[in-house]
Amino acid sequence: MTASPDLAIIVPCRLESTRFPRKLLHLIKGKPLLLWVAERIREQVPALPLWFAVDDERLRDCVAAAGFRTVMTDAGHASGTDRLAEANAQIGAARVINVQADEPLMSAGQIEALAGLLAAGAQMATLVTPFRREEDFLDPNQVKVVLRRDGRALYFSRSPIPHERAAAGGARSLFPASANGLLHPSGTEEAAGVPLVGARSGASRALSRPEIPVALRHLGLYGYTAGMLAKIGRLPRGRYEDLEKLEQLRVLESGYDIHCALTEEPSIGIDTPEDAAAFERTVFDRGP
Repeated sequence: MTASPDLAIIVPCRLESTRFPRKLLHLIKGKPLLLWVAERIREQVPALPLWFAVDDERLRDCVAAAGFRTVMTDAGHASGTDRLAEANAQIGAARVINVQADEPLMSAGQIEALAGLLAAGAQMATLVTPFRREEDFLDPNQVKVVLRRDGRALYFSRSPIPHERAAAGGARSLFPASANGLLHPSGTEEAAGVPLVGARSGASRALSRPEIPVALRHLGLYGYTAGMLAKIGRLPRGRYEDLEKLEQLRVLESGYDIHCALTEEPSIGIDTPEDAAAFERTVFDRGP
């Protein structure tokens, strides 16, 4: 093993999937999904060391044949975070960016935002993005997040939160489009800035409280310090974690902060065959 990196990307990979069996090996335009993700990361952030934490030789062979580094991990892990922690025990990175193995559209800006939060002192960081459609906001497979005034996560849920009780139009009033494409809540209270990344925002900047969108979707990219990553596996399982089936709630229930950055850059998670078909259409639209 080479010298331990200060910052590394680790992608936890599990062969089996309940809703979409063996989705990481599913062929999209003749290429396994996992290889789309691997090549996207290499294209976007070629300078960062990259490993794939896999639980099966078929996943290892898929990316190793293309020149990517792998770490074999226990197939019995209950979560991707546990797999990540096992892998980093071998890699020894001081800070880790966790890219999901089924997120083929991650961007350099998103990785840089997470790295920036860690460099500024966060032990754990993640990304959020505005909801655009009511049907997505109501979908329990798309995780919602509400933020504290300082931009740290207050709660994650599969339920449509927040609920605007006084709104005549129901959930739609939570996301009126503004002139710059962001979704603005009402009110003028000030707060610490929330980092914003994305092509439409121009240079990265901090959002003031009135600019922070209300209806926010959680993206499954995380940043951790090595100490926090190792600690999460020792934390007791949370009551809300078990109810929502969201492991990040264990961190909040144990009293730790999750810092958030806002991105307007596109993202797609491949959770179903329909998602894979939608991504394949995107690929064909872009051309070879």
